[in-house]
Amino acid sequence: MTGQQTDVSDPPTVAITGAAGFIGSRVLQQVQEVHPDWDLIALDNQYRGQVESVGDVDIVHVDIRNRRRLERALDGADVVLHLAAISGVDDCDENCDLAYEVNVTGTNNVAWFCRQTGAALAFPFSMAVLGDPETFPITAELPRDPFNWYGRTKLLGERAIETFADGSFPAHLFLKSNLYGDHVVDGTVVSKPTVINFFVDRAVDGEPLTVYEPGTQSRNFVHVKDVATAYVRSAERLLQQLSNGETGTETYEIAGNEDPSVMAVAETVRALARDELGVSVDVKLVENPRSGETMVEDFAVDTSTAEEQLQWTVTQTINDSVRDLLRRHA
Repeated sequence: MTGQQTDVSDPPTVAITGAAGFIGSRVLQQVQEVHPDWDLIALDNQYRGQVESVGDVDIVHVDIRNRRRLERALDGADVVLHLAAISGVDDCDENCDLAYEVNVTGTNNVAWFCRQTGAALAFPFSMAVLGDPETFPITAELPRDPFNWYGRTKLLGERAIETFADGSFPAHLFLKSNLYGDHVVDGTVVSKPTVINFFVDRAVDGEPLTVYEPGTQSRNFVHVKDVATAYVRSAERLLQQLSNGETGTETYEIAGNEDPSVMAVAETVRALARDELGVSVDVKLVENPRSGETMVEDFAVDTSTAEEQLQWTVTQTINDSVRDLLRRHA
């Protein structure tokens, strides 16, 4: 929908929630590098925060569940990149009340701010909303049928933003796949124990790489640096959409070009650990403690919409990234 044009501040002001986290800190760093003239607002409650500042931008301690404080902190923002979340299946299962409060109520607070002010919004809602994908390659048009609480909270966030954005502000929704890799912020290595990172850490410690049964389950993997680039491209497009008076949501598949089985990933890490570190580790199948995850053996994702609309492309590969991670410990 297109309505009246919106005045955007010059330079624009871009806010990032969850700015101290795995993705948020990289997004903040990358925005500074690509658009040093932009004014930035960085917020995080430090639940899983790993840094206190990025470059010359201090991260302000704000909890998105506190709507009044959140609105004061976001005041003046033209675009909000909303990355604050309780992320991951295990964390959401173990802290289900907190996951609801942050992922649902907190996201509603951010979206309500955007509806009140007209600020644009970008929000990731995860492949977990799909449950078992019905067709391949995966697109955002597939039905939603989440298996777990993480996916359910993200689905509620997606639906809320669709409702709030209609006729009020432009929003980008990211159907995002499994992350891997790390990055360095002012000398601090920022990482997260996602599947590939977990395997690398185990290999470095000489411990067996434990793969949940059956091991044939496929996952799509995308590097945190590529994901951060998607947010920068998103912010650029959202600013254009604001100037054009556009409202409503656009959905983008943000994923990598590789969708190996979990067992294949473990075997790759084992082989590269032998080459790079001279260590030999075993790969062991173990009982899967999770009931709420897909076991499909294909996880190809169609990213053409992001490539065309955001001029976004994948630059990182699993092999090269695993080598880089291992060489840090050589």
